[in-house]
Amino acid sequence: MQPVFEAIEQVANSKATVLIDGENGTGKEVAARRIHKLSNRAGKPMIKVDLGAISKGLFESELFGHIKGAFTDAKEVGMGRIEMANGSTLFLDEIGNLDESMQRKLLSVLQ
Repeated sequence: MQPVFEAIEQVANSKATVLIDGENGTGKEVAARRIHKLSNRAGKPMIKVDLGAISKGLFESELFGHIKGAFTDAKEVGMGRIEMANGSTLFLDEIGNLDESMQRKLLSVLQ
């Protein structure tokens, strides 16, 4: 575990995008929370998005936001999770559960 702790400390204050990979139950979210806590972004909440729980119909609205009237229940402007995480940490969980078209959209934004 010592190499993992050292890696967390090394990346915590960088502006680099960090990919945390591992099997279910290995502590990816724990590592992400630790990186956030040690970073200069710790003053803002970490934004977690469980991509496996977002339906295809709500994917764009949840991540990118929406304007009033964009769909039936859009009674006001809705900020997306990506914008909410501006200046903080965005933890995208279960990316592998997204279908290919949604993964492409997400990749375009992350690039």
